[in-house]
Amino acid sequence: MNKLIKTAGISLISLTIGLGAGVFMSSSAQDESKVFELRTYTATPGNLQNLHARFRDHTIRIFGNHGMKVVGFWSPTSEEERGDTLVYMLEHASQEAANASWEAFGQDPEWAGVSEASNANGRILAAVESKFMVATDYSPMK
Repeated sequence: MNKLIKTAGISLISLTIGLGAGVFMSSSAQDESKVFELRTYTATPGNLQNLHARFRDHTIRIFGNHGMKVVGFWSPTSEEERGDTLVYMLEHASQEAANASWEAFGQDPEWAGVSEASNANGRILAAVESKFMVATDYSPMK
């Protein structure tokens, strides 16, 4: 009887460890598909505050409508960039999700209206740089 209980106990422990490892591996595989997008915007002269207002008042909310999660916004401290540059990061479930979100965002009628209104007195954006990244295995942000 003791041998049977011991064997059942070992089997139960092995099953628990196996299921736990499977859940961990499944979770890790999902995390590996997550991508972060670092975007750097350069405003046209005198329009950085207009760019900030567009994000603050409209764009962040519209991003959310398309599954785009804002991680944060930053302003550079260097003399040459602080007057015209905005840096921000988005989190996407995958590269495919990012592509689909940007496609939907670009076709959003509300975004079209916001863009048109914010550019009514001339373009407020001179340049956009975008870089997609995945977190390293030792990154605190994954």
